[in-house]
Amino acid sequence: MKILRTPDDRFTGLADWPFEPRYMVLPGTELRLHYVDEGPRDAAPILLLHGEPSWAYLYRKIIPLLVAKGHRVLAPDLIGFGRSDKPAARTDYTFERHVGWLDSWFMGLDLKKVTLFCQDWGGLIGLRLVAAHPERFKAVCAGNTGLPVGTGMSDGFKAWLHLSQTIPEMPIGGLLNMGSTRELTPAEIAAYDAPFPDESYKEGARQFPTLVPVTPEHGSVAENIAAWQVLEKFDKPFMTAFSDNDPVTKGGEAIFKARIPGTKGQPHVILSGGHFLQEDSPAEIAAILDRLAS
Repeated sequence: MKILRTPDDRFTGLADWPFEPRYMVLPGTELRLHYVDEGPRDAAPILLLHGEPSWAYLYRKIIPLLVAKGHRVLAPDLIGFGRSDKPAARTDYTFERHVGWLDSWFMGLDLKKVTLFCQDWGGLIGLRLVAAHPERFKAVCAGNTGLPVGTGMSDGFKAWLHLSQTIPEMPIGGLLNMGSTRELTPAEIAAYDAPFPDESYKEGARQFPTLVPVTPEHGSVAENIAAWQVLEKFDKPFMTAFSDNDPVTKGGEAIFKARIPGTKGQPHVILSGGHFLQEDSPAEIAAILDRLAS
């Protein structure tokens, strides 16, 4: 496997990003995964998982709010994104490999009593971790995500899939701006572009949309069905916090409320924002997680 590593100087002086980089070389691989780990190490962790095509920078406004409340906060970069290593071939990326890579990091840190916030692919992968290790999770908050099992796709996702596979150059920062209700600053857009010096670094970002199991023929349908069987018994707090302006996942909270016992009695909310609701409602997300983790 050919592996690309974004030069460190690409991350120098990023707006609102004071966090010390931490790394783990994943067992049995040569892949180095980057993560943020802030707050007291003896506190129960809050895990923030990003999706496509962002990185932990998406949580830059949420991390300090939670640390100020005394929480330990972890935000990894998925392989192929952020400061994590990037396999150079699109075929190196599969749903199951992504689950395995993040699981190796998660278990390598021996995380327990975890409160999870997951959005986009952070949910597709993160909910698989919950299903694999339900005893290690204290609570879950899902926003603008799902765990599909081959039963179709929204018109919004169909449009994104087409765009992602046909656009000659993928404007990562521009996509984050398009997917947020507020207008990102030039410095914020540049920070989202930082992990990708050129198109060769974007093979993971290109491949991710094609891996979402929206048809019965997709890989990981069986694995996701098995994960749902565990989630349908998950009775710890499970909250939904979707946004009001996301054409890709709008209404997706209904399946969680219908199938997961832990959603009963939770104060589910619809937040203001686009697909990247972390950019639009960071204080509201931090308040939800502070309550769930306390």
